[in-house]
Amino acid sequence: MRPLLKWGFLAGFWGAILLGGFLAWHAYQLPDIHDLDRYTRPGSVSMTAAEGAMFASYGPLHGEPVTVAEMSPHLPAAVIAIEDRRFPSHFGIDPIGLARAMWVNLRAGRVVQGGSTLTQQLAKNVFLTHDRSISRKVRELLLALWLERSFSKDEILSIYLNRVYFGAGAYGVDAAARKYFSKTARDLTLGEAALLAGMLKGPSRYSPAANAERARNRTAVVLGALAEIGYIDRETARKIAADPYRLRGPVGRGAGHRYFSDWIYDQVPSFVGTRADDLAIATTLDLRLQTAAERAVAQGLAEGKTVGVRQAALVALDPRTGAVRAMVGGASFRDSQFNRAVQALRQPGSVFKPVVFLAALEDGWKPDDLINDTPVTVSGWSPRNFDSRYDGVITLTEALAESRNAATIRLQESVGRGRVRDIARRLGFTEELTPGPSLGLGVDEMSPLDLAGLYATFANGGRPVTPHGIEEIRAGAGATLYRRSTSGLPGQVSQRAAGALTAMLSETIARGTGRKAALDRPVAGKTGTSQNHRDAWFAGYTADLVAVVWVGNDDGTPMQKVTGGGLPAEIFRIFMEAAHQGLPRRPLTGTDARNLAERPTPD
Repeated sequence: MRPLLKWGFLAGFWGAILLGGFLAWHAYQLPDIHDLDRYTRPGSVSMTAAEGAMFASYGPLHGEPVTVAEMSPHLPAAVIAIEDRRFPSHFGIDPIGLARAMWVNLRAGRVVQGGSTLTQQLAKNVFLTHDRSISRKVRELLLALWLERSFSKDEILSIYLNRVYFGAGAYGVDAAARKYFSKTARDLTLGEAALLAGMLKGPSRYSPAANAERARNRTAVVLGALAEIGYIDRETARKIAADPYRLRGPVGRGAGHRYFSDWIYDQVPSFVGTRADDLAIATTLDLRLQTAAERAVAQGLAEGKTVGVRQAALVALDPRTGAVRAMVGGASFRDSQFNRAVQALRQPGSVFKPVVFLAALEDGWKPDDLINDTPVTVSGWSPRNFDSRYDGVITLTEALAESRNAATIRLQESVGRGRVRDIARRLGFTEELTPGPSLGLGVDEMSPLDLAGLYATFANGGRPVTPHGIEEIRAGAGATLYRRSTSGLPGQVSQRAAGALTAMLSETIARGTGRKAALDRPVAGKTGTSQNHRDAWFAGYTADLVAVVWVGNDDGTPMQKVTGGGLPAEIFRIFMEAAHQGLPRRPLTGTDARNLAERPTPD
């Protein structure tokens, strides 16, 4: 026995030395763990709508740090119940949990359960990589022991929940609460907390955006775990599992808003330069109007398939400030990120004609003045009316309402093309316009956003505005980097002329080409169709909102006789009816409300 004891002692002694050296070597390789806030991360950009709800983010989104005491009590309970039930009592490593996991894995013949504690997960997520080496596991255990020695259980859980990934680019529970539910971590319900806790097992796999059914099933599992530890009873778990949450954040809104948010994101460097810190952008978007716009465009495109319409765009803005309230840049953002509301330049056709008539009104013409709608030739060019019919002597109001090309060109030549181009510049259109006689028929390419800016001036009584989507940009630390101070442009249009033009455009809807855009309140607008039916437009406004609709095809393929008074006017009406629900009827600026267009009474 003596030799056996001797060699046993020597083996144990040298084994202890080797183990100590092994641990010392890994301890030496540990990162600096005395300052958890030292670790840097890339900056993010988050966007809030006009009502304050976050609707989009770019880059990894990190929310406001919250302690366990500050967050909803349901969340820590759910996380402990599903991830680490002995967290309050173990010392960073759970031997019982490890033994249980080993037994389950042996019986299954594969790894189906892990034995890591929340403390170990924090050590791995904050300091280490996710490789499966023995060296990484040893360092993870050492870090877990250090964390338990240095922090209280609540502090460890707080740090973990403020840093863990919840999918959809959200890091930390507060970012996740805003991303999925448009609320803070303080306000999470039990069902919402159960969803987030369940996602920790696999943020992408159990995300409601990736698989709604799988996410709900996982939430039910977490609620069952809460019942097992006595946090709730089984009947409560069953009831909540039947309807655990409603997605209200960016994750639950689909991709329709991305046309607007990408437009905003691209502008940020021009306001604050390139920055590495977090940015919070307060935008002008109205989420209710955005939803209404997406639905109106989707409904219009569904109807337009039979007549060769594959794309559409809609822009709505506040005529008083130029704030963009809704933007749809195409049929599907997932299929095409090209923003037709901003980037597509198309011929506006007759939607541009009001600029000609505004120039005439400023020059002294009146809505009831007469003009010849008869064939006209200018510099060898002879425009034809859309229907090849001529009405003879008509008023300016009739010429605009019926969109008579010959009368419009005759009026343009009377007031001068230079005056028309000058009016367009004062309205905010900065691109060079054609000097030729076809100017008044809208041959110069414009975007829906450009036209919305022009029509906002008509709508507000002659004060040009700049269409915009950013109200304020703040740094992550709270400092204001940019705040919009004005919406107006230096130019000015005669209020009398703008009011007279609005009255004329209301006649376009009452008895002209825009009848399908009639609403239950005063509304003015204009139809437009480019050559060969490649583009069809409707631009119109009430006292509260301007909206421009375009339909067509990206490759310029002609549609089947689609005009601005057809599908675009219908999309405009569908959107504006939804947008004005609950709003009082108000007269158009600068006009007599008794003479304005309303929905015609059926015969």
